Amino acid sequence: MTDAGKPVLPLWTRWHARRARLPKPTAWRVRPLRIPMRDGVTLGADVYEPTVPSKGVLLAVGPYGRGFIYTLGLAWALAGQGYTVVFASTRGTADSGGELDPMRTDANDSHDIVAWLRDQSWYPGRLATVGGSYLGFTQWALLADPPADIAASVVVMGPHDFSRHTWGTGSFRTDLIGWSGGVGGPPESRNPLRSMKVQRAFDEGAKAVIDAVPSLTAAKAFFTGRRAWMNDRMSRHDLTDPYWAPMQFERALENSTTPTLLVAGWQDIFLPQTLEQYRRLRERGVDVALTAGAWVHADILLRGGTTIVRESVQWLDTHLAGAPLARTSAVRAQMSDRRTWLELAEWPPASTRPVGLHLHPGGRLDSAVPATDAASASFIYDPRDPTPTIGGNIIAKGGYLDDSAYAERSDLLVYDTDPLDDDLTVFGAPVLTLGHRSERGDADLFVRVSDVDAKGRSTAVCETFLRVGAVGTSVELVLNDTAHRFAAGHRIRLIVAGGSFPQYSRNPGTGENPLAAETLHTNRHTVEHAGAASTLRLPVASSPE
Repeated sequence: MTDAGKPVLPLWTRWHARRARLPKPTAWRVRPLRIPMRDGVTLGADVYEPTVPSKGVLLAVGPYGRGFIYTLGLAWALAGQGYTVVFASTRGTADSGGELDPMRTDANDSHDIVAWLRDQSWYPGRLATVGGSYLGFTQWALLADPPADIAASVVVMGPHDFSRHTWGTGSFRTDLIGWSGGVGGPPESRNPLRSMKVQRAFDEGAKAVIDAVPSLTAAKAFFTGRRAWMNDRMSRHDLTDPYWAPMQFERALENSTTPTLLVAGWQDIFLPQTLEQYRRLRERGVDVALTAGAWVHADILLRGGTTIVRESVQWLDTHLAGAPLARTSAVRAQMSDRRTWLELAEWPPASTRPVGLHLHPGGRLDSAVPATDAASASFIYDPRDPTPTIGGNIIAKGGYLDDSAYAERSDLLVYDTDPLDDDLTVFGAPVLTLGHRSERGDADLFVRVSDVDAKGRSTAVCETFLRVGAVGTSVELVLNDTAHRFAAGHRIRLIVAGGSFPQYSRNPGTGENPLAAETLHTNRHTVEHAGAASTLRLPVASSPE
């Protein structure tokens, strides 16, 4: 190990600790490390050593370089609270050796890092894992076969199965294309202006790949030589292909007994996986807590940053450093208006009751059951002019955005209730049973619940997407969880569409990998109303919270 630098305590750390209502931070030193892997590759890492007696060792492993603001901020905040933080770059990124193959090498490498830690004189025999997004995924890769010396984990908006995020709906989530440009670090140029130019060029190329028909042909030309691994991600659409196995860690939810704090965002891209993690661990009696904010993925850095750091430190202080439990409830849930936090025993609250709203001809959403001869409604999805993505669970420009423009489109259906007489609060996942058929056997369904205010402005609340293959069938669609109050005088809106582009790849109607399709077909979707064929069930709070 090389000598550490001088003690530092950046102004940012002091400011952030005040905002997060944490104890006054203390200084630390940073040492560079080289960590050997079983195949002879070495990973670059830094260890942040507090100048006060260490409260414990924390491990974070990620692919974005160690100068990225999120990774620096995480290490600084935790080191300032007296923890020894080991931050390692995944293989093929920053100064780590080996070939970059994201998500497929993390299990072995994470275990090798822990084995290396055990040989260090300063390692106390116990550690905790921390981090969000990809840094959460590397934790699940480790917890699939959990080392005995892991005392706690803090997983912030991190998936346990990257394959499911990529192709789990049956369609391809195109955010992976843009994301690939930020993986690797350091930037291609240390000149900031040059780096910005390089990133802009990458973003333009990535957008061209997403827009191209077929996308796979454009991807091969764009990614070969720079991100060749993306070609496999886009061409292998069958999740039973052994290729995907190294990034599927559902078994961590069966094997881990590690006390785990999970942080979710109601508009995060990984929300369904985070809530599955919470449910599965809780069912097994694992010590698990959940904090869910009205956040998008980027709010790991932005709106949610101070809450996330404060609750992370409190969890680590309890489960690694032996401090009294600071948390007052197993679940902390923020309402979508961002004004109220709820302290709950579980998610969703046991006090919810299902309220059914039926889809009627004319775009009406009502508790009354439609007549048995109620007419159906239809729309035509055109993949050459696909229904656009507006807000929702996406990385960039997502969240609770105004989606009123959907009501002006002819390629979807909109259903509204009458203005509500009283407030109605939804806790949990709405479920839509949809009597649906399509002319072509290959079709996508994008559904969203929105909130329409007294002025007619519609705001995204929650959604889901599914590629369906059957013609003329009833489909059950489970929307993302939410904590949302529809105010008296507002209307509940349901949107039913045949796509959401570029959030998901356009559906060609042919049944093949949609990224490989050279021919795109329009597809008529029909929604049945007769005799309650289509019903939206909302989990409604039985009493005001």
